[in-house]
Amino acid sequence: MQILLSDRQRDILRLVVEEYVATGQPVGSRTLVERSGLGVSPSTVRSELAELERLGLLTHPHTSAGRVPAESGYRIYVDELLQRPESRPDEFPLGLPAARAEVEEALQATTEMLSQVTRLLALVSAPPLEAATVRHIEVLLLQPDVVLVVVIASTGSVTDLRFAFPEAVDPGLVTWAAEYLVERVRGARIGSRAVKLAFDEPSLRPRERSFLHAIRGAFEQAADENRQLFVGGTAGLLDEMRAEEIGAYRSLMEALEKRAALLDVLAQRMDPRRPFARVGEELVQPGLQQLALVGSTYGIAHRTLGSVSLLGPLRMDYEKALRSVRAAAAELSRFVEDAYAEDS
Repeated sequence: MQILLSDRQRDILRLVVEEYVATGQPVGSRTLVERSGLGVSPSTVRSELAELERLGLLTHPHTSAGRVPAESGYRIYVDELLQRPESRPDEFPLGLPAARAEVEEALQATTEMLSQVTRLLALVSAPPLEAATVRHIEVLLLQPDVVLVVVIASTGSVTDLRFAFPEAVDPGLVTWAAEYLVERVRGARIGSRAVKLAFDEPSLRPRERSFLHAIRGAFEQAADENRQLFVGGTAGLLDEMRAEEIGAYRSLMEALEKRAALLDVLAQRMDPRRPFARVGEELVQPGLQQLALVGSTYGIAHRTLGSVSLLGPLRMDYEKALRSVRAAAAELSRFVEDAYAEDS
């Protein structure tokens, strides 16, 4: 059910959230009047606070006369932030050690920078390998009957598989396969139709086709490997922990051990056009429902490759977090655009 608020109620809700985020203390009517410049009396503010509490947007700790935001109050506050017109993202230098750094280095650098700036847990999902291109291929004869195939992706990921044959392999066939695959699939996207066609080329002789079919598992594994999740800031997050949030943080640490579940969270309802936020119970995975997640996607052209997110307590600085993930996602998009262009 949609909650209709007056402009003054929205202002008061926003001020309560921002004051509570800044201080961690329940917010009273006198504090709001003194620090906000609302231009109304404390009694009017008390009346509005009571109404916001009745609507379930604020709660009233037993030991204090002030209010704190409820989960639904945070949700309305975040929705208003998301609806604001977006300005140009802030600069977000990744600080990479070299101009030709790997994508994985950029993702790790992003998590470290984000966690330092926000003191929240930074999560960056890597592009699926299907979105990467084949940068380099090696087909090597290790033993007379053992062949090693190495596939290096534009993300820097390396897949290597050994294939044992029932009898000795012709070294000339191994050399031919290496040259053929470099010519046909280098620069192609892993898992693309172009790669599949290279293995099913009708003009190949039966002997060549049979050998390629025997080693194509290296490419299939490269395309099927799990996406990576880069995490940064666990130590800083614990530094900011409040006593009443211990349970939520313990659950978060347990969730970090199950990264596949976090990747599922990051893959849900990602709008490539604007940042996103999920608050409390919107994070349906066990262990995350006392937390909040804000993020933004990055990619190339109109294709989303992953997301840059911050995970932390409900009492987080949402405005700073959203601004930070937007800036980091914009910088990552520029980086992967250049990285993939070099490999095409």
